[in-house]
Amino acid sequence: MLTAEQNDELTQVDAGTPMGEVLRRYWYPVAFTRELAEFPVKRVELLGEFFALWRSPSGRYGIVPEACPHRKASLAYGVVESDGLRCPYHGWVFDEAGACVEQPAERDDTRFGARVSAQAGVAEEMGGLVWAYVGPGPAPRLPRFDTYVMEGFRDIGWADLPCNYVQIMENAVDPHHVEWLHGRYFQFIGRHEGFTSPASFAKKHQKVGFTPFEWGIIKRRVLEGASEDNDDWKVGHPLVFPYNMRVGGGGVHQMQIRVPINRTTTRFMLYTVHRPDEGYEHVEQPVVPDYNIPVVDEKGRHVVNYVEGQDIMAWVTQGAITDRTTEHLGRSDIGVAMLRKMFREQMDRVARGEDPLGTIREEHERIDLPCEKDKFHAGAQFALDFCDMGSTRFSPMLDAIKKIHVSAAERVASGSASGSGS
Repeated sequence: MLTAEQNDELTQVDAGTPMGEVLRRYWYPVAFTRELAEFPVKRVELLGEFFALWRSPSGRYGIVPEACPHRKASLAYGVVESDGLRCPYHGWVFDEAGACVEQPAERDDTRFGARVSAQAGVAEEMGGLVWAYVGPGPAPRLPRFDTYVMEGFRDIGWADLPCNYVQIMENAVDPHHVEWLHGRYFQFIGRHEGFTSPASFAKKHQKVGFTPFEWGIIKRRVLEGASEDNDDWKVGHPLVFPYNMRVGGGGVHQMQIRVPINRTTTRFMLYTVHRPDEGYEHVEQPVVPDYNIPVVDEKGRHVVNYVEGQDIMAWVTQGAITDRTTEHLGRSDIGVAMLRKMFREQMDRVARGEDPLGTIREEHERIDLPCEKDKFHAGAQFALDFCDMGSTRFSPMLDAIKKIHVSAAERVASGSASGSGS
């Protein structure tokens, strides 16, 4: 267990706190690309602060604190112009670097404008999302993880959850919950609601392991009927520090994203690319669709008849911030202990003026993460279970997604398959 002081430090996201300063060294998705195409300025909250995010007519993005440096009116209601964002109150214009480039009611023969600036972050588009970095400069490179840049058919499920992001991340290094929450509990719900839950989720864990690596922690498992030669152990899948988890199987590639909106609100996102390893045929997708995943029903009870809904129930019912002063960790919680140690190590690194884990400053095209392909040694069936029993069942693209997987399997069976996943 942790002391109250340790738990407080671990779960902080605000500027000036040890963990808040670590979190400000990373890029976060703060909007969907289609949102800024529909209307070019948006108010966003990240790490307990509000910002104005905008897209210029030329397609460049900018992000500055919401309060105008002049008289503190909201720049999220600003006018987007070719050279920046114009405050709606008095017309001052701030460019993407935060410089005040126009002050309509002020004299031109003074240096007043040069003394005024907004503390701008950096914003870029990638994979249907707008990403922002709001920490100290120079900004690191936006990591181009494989899921965001690979070819494939994609969608994004999301929900804003009333809890701290750390309790969601601790779930990412807790393999044993799968056989109980998504296995035994799923079977229980299925018996009462008249459906059959995926058998692969109920397989007993024979062994689990965790390996630190350059981006975080690789989680491994050996399930009943498998061995260390199976993907679940030999390859595993990674927790990508500090707020992601990469999973995959059966031609499904997914990054689970947990954005700390503030200390007690987390935007949970499921960024999924469907690309069967064999038999895939490219499908044009001009816009990446996003959709809400259900959290509670009309009676206020958690929706638990799909995999991620079960996870959400377990995270949110711990409370807004888990009380780790009264918990009892066992041997099966070794991954949780490793993650907490990693958080502590990164706080110390940032306090020494060093870059935290996973900072990248080199130009790059793509970062391939280790991730199992044959998840739960279930083969191609995993993709269909994923569609029927996971968040994808709520996607507006469900029929198209299932067709991609079924058609690929048919092409493989007929011997006409071409191409390979990646």
